[in-house]
Amino acid sequence: MRAAPTILHLDMDAFFAAAEQASKPSLRGKPVVVGGLGPRGVVSTASYEARRFGIRSAMPMAQARRLCPNAAYLVPRFQLYRTISEQVMELLGRLSPLVEPLSLDEAFVDLEAGGVAFGSAAAREAGERLRRDIRAVTGLSGSVGLAGSKMLAKIASEQAKPDGLVLMEPGTERALLAPMSVRILPGVGPATGEHLRRAGMTTVADLFEAGEDELVRLLGKSHGASLHRMASGYDDRPVVAERDAKSVSVEDTFDVDLHDRLRITGEVGRLADRCVQRLRASGHSGRTIVLKVRRYDFSTLTRSETLRGPTDDPAVVREAAARLLESVDTTGGVRLLGVGVTGLADYTQEDLFAQAAGEQGAQEPESEEPARAAEAEAGAPAEAVEGPAQRRWLAGHDVRHVEYGPGWVQGSGVGRVTVRFETPTARVPGRVRTFKVDDPDLEPSEPLPLVERAAAETAAQAEEEPEADGEAAAEVRSGAVGKAATGGDPEAGGEAAA
Repeated sequence: MRAAPTILHLDMDAFFAAAEQASKPSLRGKPVVVGGLGPRGVVSTASYEARRFGIRSAMPMAQARRLCPNAAYLVPRFQLYRTISEQVMELLGRLSPLVEPLSLDEAFVDLEAGGVAFGSAAAREAGERLRRDIRAVTGLSGSVGLAGSKMLAKIASEQAKPDGLVLMEPGTERALLAPMSVRILPGVGPATGEHLRRAGMTTVADLFEAGEDELVRLLGKSHGASLHRMASGYDDRPVVAERDAKSVSVEDTFDVDLHDRLRITGEVGRLADRCVQRLRASGHSGRTIVLKVRRYDFSTLTRSETLRGPTDDPAVVREAAARLLESVDTTGGVRLLGVGVTGLADYTQEDLFAQAAGEQGAQEPESEEPARAAEAEAGAPAEAVEGPAQRRWLAGHDVRHVEYGPGWVQGSGVGRVTVRFETPTARVPGRVRTFKVDDPDLEPSEPLPLVERAAAETAAQAEEEPEADGEAAAEVRSGAVGKAATGGDPEAGGEAAA
């Protein structure tokens, strides 16, 4: 525990949904829900406007649609989110060499290690400056918590939401935590929370007053002792810059249970290829291949195979996953498949058997699907891959039209796709056009930056000058920056939300 609030926790506000609102003028100020749109999809993130209707993360998408049928429901654009996350992490890296990312939108920072702050006043200034920089570079808002420990900094950032900063002065932690729900503490989920409620403990003060012995009796030695320390405000975990990845995996939930064994095998092969792409992107290889199968009755099976050495060869991973699938009974149907790699290393081990498998795979495709993919990459006609009517246009994803320019998919179906043509920097919603799904003038596109690069660089340079820094702080306090970021008429997004 530190004597000064020099551990910072940043949590971007409704990250995925906020990024979608910032990139689509017609959705600003409107309820937006991001997640899987199929019958079995779940909510990934909901904007604050959507949360007023009771929508929350991990909720079934069907339930969310019942609660707010007029919200905009979009498929995630992870390429955009990763780009924004990299910009934010770069800003955090300027504060300190000790940055501990927890996810794309969340991280701890040790301000002392960067020499940025050793006391409350300097820590608060660093937090406010970070929030201004994030707004200038990404156009989005983040909430900041400052405290003498990681646990308290995370609780403080939660209290600061949305778009705020909360600093917990050392020595005040117990008083601040006392009235809060036990669910605010790490490791207290719905089951533990209900167990504690039945024992008459609903607040952090109740836990502290109960004493360690009583919590150990209720929850066991390890969990009970840990919970009592947290209720006392004690947490001595350091900020760790390098968090070694333990595994890389991908999985898909299917709208309709899969019964065709060939189809299941093909899906496993595609998941293996996607997994290897992520593995290589992270700079790792792995020794153990893991297959996950969730069947029609929700029973989940996992199978694994450990290789002689680490690999990032897609053919090797595909073959291992296929062998694991042979031992799984899929007769009743499969609702989810996943492929993962564990036992990660930062090198690959050459293997004669792997090389032979790769050569064989290059000469003779293992299945029809990889062969079609190879034809597509070689420039084969589209009809050889799939019919024009099968082109998929995902809601919220970027497109570009030869005549109308950049836009995003508002919806598709019955052979048609509706596109709203607008850009992140536009002040008013764009026009809507409908096309055939196979219109040759309409193509998928890369996400546009939320903030013009020149404007972001100018803001970053101004941030380095004391006078400009003061002006920016005044704008934040007056709300001018917030208005500019949300931009446009709040009534303008009705069409898209509907």
